[in-house]
Amino acid sequence: MNPEILRKLQQIVSAVIESIRAAGPSGAPAGVIYAALMAHGCNLSQFESLMAGLEKAGKIRREGDLLFAIERSAA
Repeated sequence: MNPEILRKLQQIVSAVIESIRAAGPSGAPAGVIYAALMAHGCNLSQFESLMAGLEKAGKIRREGDLLFAIERSAA
């Protein structure tokens, strides 16, 4: 992957996680996050892959249609 694409992907991931975090303890509706990304060319398959990757990496959790940021514990 070229460095420019990697940098842009990191920016997208950071923005998604921050948006989910900003929704607070009630969670962020996945549809709203998807709609925001779709407006910039993201299709459903890409969105689902991104969310699955963030879940697998332990950055978010999904409960039904709600997304929650996983906060790192200060240890």
